[in-house]
Amino acid sequence: MAGREGEGRRADGADGVDATWAQELLDHLRPSGRDVRKVVAWLAAAAHADVALQDDAGTLLAGTRTPLDEALVADITTGRIASAALQDHGRHLRLVRVELPHPATAGVLAVSRPAPFDRRTADIVTHTAGVLELLLRARESAAAGHRLRRATSDLRLAILQLLMVEDTVSARRVAAGLWPGLLDTDTACVYVAESRPEDRDRLAEECLAATSEQALVVRCPAVDAHVIVVTPGEAAAAELRALVGGRPHTFLGGSAWQSLAQTATAYGQAVSALAVAHFRPDKAAVYAERTHPERLMDPAALRGWTARVLRPLDALAHHTRAELLATTRLGLEFTAVNAAAVLGVSRNTVRARMERVEGLLGTDLSDLTVRAAVHLALNTQAGLAQQPDGQGGADTRLADLLAGPAVHTWAGELLRRLDGDSRNVRRTLRTWIAAGGNAERAAHLLGVHAQTVREHVRSAEPVLERQLLAGGSDLYEVVLAHLALGDLDQPALHGANSGHPDAPVHG
Repeated sequence: MAGREGEGRRADGADGVDATWAQELLDHLRPSGRDVRKVVAWLAAAAHADVALQDDAGTLLAGTRTPLDEALVADITTGRIASAALQDHGRHLRLVRVELPHPATAGVLAVSRPAPFDRRTADIVTHTAGVLELLLRARESAAAGHRLRRATSDLRLAILQLLMVEDTVSARRVAAGLWPGLLDTDTACVYVAESRPEDRDRLAEECLAATSEQALVVRCPAVDAHVIVVTPGEAAAAELRALVGGRPHTFLGGSAWQSLAQTATAYGQAVSALAVAHFRPDKAAVYAERTHPERLMDPAALRGWTARVLRPLDALAHHTRAELLATTRLGLEFTAVNAAAVLGVSRNTVRARMERVEGLLGTDLSDLTVRAAVHLALNTQAGLAQQPDGQGGADTRLADLLAGPAVHTWAGELLRRLDGDSRNVRRTLRTWIAAGGNAERAAHLLGVHAQTVREHVRSAEPVLERQLLAGGSDLYEVVLAHLALGDLDQPALHGANSGHPDAPVHG
């Protein structure tokens, strides 16, 4: 508070014993008390006055508006004079220039009271003006820092959304300005860290520090508890695991390594692994650590089947096809609202794109067995370096892919975990899937309450180590297991269940 006329004087009264006001004023500079409005209110009480703080345009920043002479205010704000004291209509008025953080601007601190200003009150006004300048400068600096952090966060999200729709060229171009070399990679791994929503900002900052800002760290726009990390290096995995291991209520799911264009697929894998992490003592899991049915199928037959399922989309322009596929992959993993938030589009756009895919494929995505089959085809397509030529397994049906001994063994081992439950949870789960995941319809078929169905399905989640009620990859694997064992009818897919490309087949 140096630099003002008279500030070298002692902050006490005429008898030299009243320094209480100075301590109170300094208390407003503590981190817990930095509030311009509170300082102005304190000055009003300490000086027994009406106080107003306004900028050079006359906008009231704090306090109670006081009628002021515009010419006098202009003299102060333009720097012709630093302060003024006058008496007007029985009131005593002090005006003091207050530097504002914006370049070449100033405001006025006006203090009006019925009694004359003694030395003590004049000192309080002068020193308070200095404190207000410090607080206004600090507030602007904090606001600028917040705006910068917000802009950087928005930029990271924009890059992620470009990766989600396979626009890696634009993503690299946007990232190059602030994070050179960040996306100069062919493959990457996606991690999703989960904490309590109120801890998410701190978790994001710690993820940035743990990866030395050599990873794309994004606060998930769809789930308030999630932080998404896209990393091109393996060192980040150990750092992230160590990070969540030492924090309560924090979990980590990681994807398999994917090409950068398949970030959407990797994100779905990371969310799936995150569900498993909730059941792990170290609170972390990686997608590759679990056996998935597509890895047990004949690769050539799977590619051929995938080519036929997705063939109706081949005539689309590359950008349109990539956009529809990316949106459908996310739409099958999450709700339309969450998929829209991740992609940065409206939920109606997500639904419209999925309906277009549904129409092109000639199938019904409200059927869980259809969703599981299309999800399998989309993930297979995403994992290929180039589009399948469809030459292998020309006559392969989904039932054939699921009939292999390895898949059959995997399915049996998975669902037998439920056999020990005396409530026949396995039957409830099968009925719930057949009812499209609708608890009310399943309850009607089973003759029980809908809440009972939900409880049975929820109790199966830790046993199977898969999230079911949330939908997505975990549920689709369980659906495929039922199909492999013949516990559900085969889905109606346009030309994908028979050798004839135009013959929709049920079962």
